[in-house]
Amino acid sequence: MTFLPAPPNAGLRFRRVDLDGKPEIEANVEHVTDTARCTTISKGNIKIHTVEHVLAAISGLGIDNALIELDANEPPICDGSARDYTRLIEKAGLVIQDERRAPFQITTPIEMHLGETTMSVFPHDRLKITCTSTDKKGRFTQFYSVEVSPETWSKELAHARTFCFFEEIEYLIKNGLIRGGSLENAVVIRDDAVLTTEPLRYPEEFVRHKILDIIGDLALIGRPICGHVTAVKPSHSANCELARQILAQIRKPLESAQAFLPPPVPPAPARSDGAAASQQEPLVRDNATLEIDDLMKILPHRYPFLMVDRITKIEGNRIVGLKNVTINEPYFQGHFPGHPIMPGVLQLEAIAQVAGILMLKQAENFGKIAYFMSAENVKWRRPVRPGDQVEIDIEMTKFRGKIGKAKGSCRVAGETVSEADVTFMLVDR
Repeated sequence: MTFLPAPPNAGLRFRRVDLDGKPEIEANVEHVTDTARCTTISKGNIKIHTVEHVLAAISGLGIDNALIELDANEPPICDGSARDYTRLIEKAGLVIQDERRAPFQITTPIEMHLGETTMSVFPHDRLKITCTSTDKKGRFTQFYSVEVSPETWSKELAHARTFCFFEEIEYLIKNGLIRGGSLENAVVIRDDAVLTTEPLRYPEEFVRHKILDIIGDLALIGRPICGHVTAVKPSHSANCELARQILAQIRKPLESAQAFLPPPVPPAPARSDGAAASQQEPLVRDNATLEIDDLMKILPHRYPFLMVDRITKIEGNRIVGLKNVTINEPYFQGHFPGHPIMPGVLQLEAIAQVAGILMLKQAENFGKIAYFMSAENVKWRRPVRPGDQVEIDIEMTKFRGKIGKAKGSCRVAGETVSEADVTFMLVDR
């Protein structure tokens, strides 16, 4: 197995170098096909077993992007822990990348039951895992709670070895689940005795290994999370189901936004000279000015939520738009009666809409929609009132794949009234 660096936003991927074409599988819970004693991911006929220990080491050390090459269908088991993987990664060293890290904050508690397992996750400012481990007979019941960081991972979790109960061994052998298993790479519990080639590495080594597995399985979400996970008798099946439910919470805002999109725009008719509309000169191009009719061909927004009336300049990574604020704006009825002020969030929306237009400058992006993902460093400096003409000035700072970032400001009579750094994602209509 070889760990290789990967560019920003690449995520975690496995590559089978022993197969023709060196096929790759993304470390994604949607690719999980088996959770019997380990987590297996598949894509087509390509499978990789026991990915959880490797992913736990990578996730525990705070790595977001990496390529893992394998010349077999399973990583080396080593000593049954993630210690060797962790030491190799720490020896190689990590590189901080330019892209901002975007952990997902759990916003709504999730609780689930699967067989004998109970798992939940609650809002928390970091990843914390609290776990209780025991067998069906209540033997070797252990409890441990830890906030996961690169420091606690390396010291408190990475060394915990996999384990099994003696009476399980016959079943595991018959089902081909522990080929290569021995006391060199696992701890065996027989009645009240612990069979191992060395003393236990932690007083609670069994439950700490369960937490190790949880970290590895939750890495299949595809991005770090901030939340407090509690688990009683966890399993790979339950871990992966929790990962799916967290992923559903991540996707929910995007799905809700899609529910309110306007209907798809019909294809443009062919020109009289027989050329396809797509061959006409693009609307969003350098040195172009866009009037309201043009804007309504580009943006899906309509009254009362179209926050730009005209584009006056498109130049490289910069675009300038205008919004004429009149007393007829519907929000002035309630914001505020007798003292009309344009809401700051609508100035932010104007920045978002103009920046979205600039993202459509590339021909392959035309017809797509720019979803507003986040805003940072937002400042509102003075009120905008009826009669003001707001100039919206945007500079695109990064554009990679479907994600774009921009700096924007709104000015009235040359004076800045609001500003923000905004992030977008392009999606199909």
